[in-house]
Amino acid sequence: MENQTPDTAPQQQANSQPLFAIEKLYVKDLSLELPNAPQIFLEQGTPQIEVQIQTRDAALGEGAFEVVLTITATAKLGEKTVFLVEVGQAGIFRIANVPEQEVEPLLKVACPNILQSYAREVISSATTRAGFPPVLLQPINFEAIYIQRLNEQAAAAQQAAPTTLQ
Repeated sequence: MENQTPDTAPQQQANSQPLFAIEKLYVKDLSLELPNAPQIFLEQGTPQIEVQIQTRDAALGEGAFEVVLTITATAKLGEKTVFLVEVGQAGIFRIANVPEQEVEPLLKVACPNILQSYAREVISSATTRAGFPPVLLQPINFEAIYIQRLNEQAAAAQQAAPTTLQ
């Protein structure tokens, strides 16, 4: 009987395939404030809601990254704050065998897109539990935000570059 060695080529090929995977999704931070309760429940009118978003990412080592999408929704009725809810929806993502220039778009666009639906649900649930109608956030175009940021950085770099007169 002939000794056969397992073919390692398929395993090596599988190990070199690009990988983008969700390791863990979790709420890293959650805050709900009703600074004018209970009087605010007696007020009439439709509050104006302002939404702010922020993303940050950090390498955890060996192709693991934490991405945190923070969404803050503030509802005001005139000058009075009805409520303020903030969620830091986070995820640990595994990225391997991806060209270096493609890692940043994954962290700045793909990961926040995944986290967005979870953050929207947390905000909606928190406002409902606080006694208000659910806040239904509109989808966020992280690709457009990313491209705008790149364009702003390019413009700033161009302005900072010394000019030579000839």
